[in-house]
Amino acid sequence: MEMMQQPGGPEETLKRACRIAADSAGWMKLLGVLSIIQGVMIVFTLWGILIAWLPIWLGVILFRAANEAEMSTAGLTGHLESYLKRLNKYFLIQGILALVMIVAGLIMAFVFGGMFLAGMHR
Repeated sequence: MEMMQQPGGPEETLKRACRIAADSAGWMKLLGVLSIIQGVMIVFTLWGILIAWLPIWLGVILFRAANEAEMSTAGLTGHLESYLKRLNKYFLIQGILALVMIVAGLIMAFVFGGMFLAGMHR
């Protein structure tokens, strides 16, 4: 597969990457705020007190990443690096949570399926 050559050198590529990151900042802030609100709403449920910190933490990570993306357009590469590290952390946590939820769902399906089948034999 042939790679397309972009005009300009590495500095121009870095500037384009900073602009692309900054373009995503608005949506990231919206999702960050919604995640924080979700965490606050989860606190009011019985089990929510135990897990409410997760969506709040994820929302803060997204909001901070958005701020770093906006600051990266000033030409400071450290902000772009911080933006990418925060996004990496966000997706790592989301991936782990997804795997945990899949495993928990399978365990619950087997437990409740077993209980259902055991109840049918009575």
